[in-house]
Amino acid sequence: MSASQDDIEDSAAPLIEHLAELRTRLIRSVGAFIVGIVLAFVVAEPILQFLLQPIEATLRELGDPAPTLQYTSPQEYLFTLFRISMVFGFALAFPVIGHQMWRFVAPGLYKNEKNAFLPFLIASPVMFLLGAAFAHFVVTPLAMNFFLGFADVSSIFANLLAGTVQDVPDTTAVVPETDEGLKITFFGKVNESLDITLKFIMAFGLCFQLPVLLTLMGKAGMVSAEGLGSVRKYAMVAILILAALVTPPDVVTQLILFTVVYGLYELSIFLVRMVEKRREADLRAQGLWFEDDDEEEEDPLMAEFDKDEDAK
Repeated sequence: MSASQDDIEDSAAPLIEHLAELRTRLIRSVGAFIVGIVLAFVVAEPILQFLLQPIEATLRELGDPAPTLQYTSPQEYLFTLFRISMVFGFALAFPVIGHQMWRFVAPGLYKNEKNAFLPFLIASPVMFLLGAAFAHFVVTPLAMNFFLGFADVSSIFANLLAGTVQDVPDTTAVVPETDEGLKITFFGKVNESLDITLKFIMAFGLCFQLPVLLTLMGKAGMVSAEGLGSVRKYAMVAILILAALVTPPDVVTQLILFTVVYGLYELSIFLVRMVEKRREADLRAQGLWFEDDDEEEEDPLMAEFDKDEDAK
């Protein structure tokens, strides 16, 4: 057997081992995901009730004594519960999935790389949960108040103009009853109402990943605190556009989202600056840090010319 063939066989063996290791990690991750789905499906209905609480609370505030959501196809409710099971099953299985990812990647990392990567693996789900909680308890109630409250106010105004009601009742439903004309009321579908809630949760959960992402990029040297600060005005415009896209046309909700995300951007700049200071301190301790000249190095010919001019 030739030397080149020996080299090919030697290089193929580690590849096969890595593929076998990857298969093992994937099997364990999928198994954990399936177990998470089963566990989440057992409590899917209480989770659904919890996710729809902002809509229920808004309807009660608008005067509906018995808020009701409907489904219009036989399989819709079951598929809604299964969808919840998928999302929350992944959340339950994420610690196991993250651990399997870490066990696969860690052997190929240096010690300092492990120390840098592991905190971000822990911080990412924590920040996602904070964003999801903010979306559920703050943003979704504001959005539901805007959407359903808009229907309530506009319907009352239209009925008053038409003369179908004499005055606004003390306890107003989503749309008040009228003596003539059409009665427009809210009959929400379960899957559509859940879709709005999950979109807010995913959007804000991802927005709260901004400090984790930028700090990790700063750790890798891809961004700097000075660079992030220099594009601050462009970041403000981008955040305003994001707020307009993912929130209802309500100024209060948009200002809340802008304030939170821009605060996360400023926090990212602070964290990147801390990373840079720590890197500088480590390099100084190793004697590998060299001060950059504040001014560009002067051309020797120009320096000689300046000396002659001064002499004249």
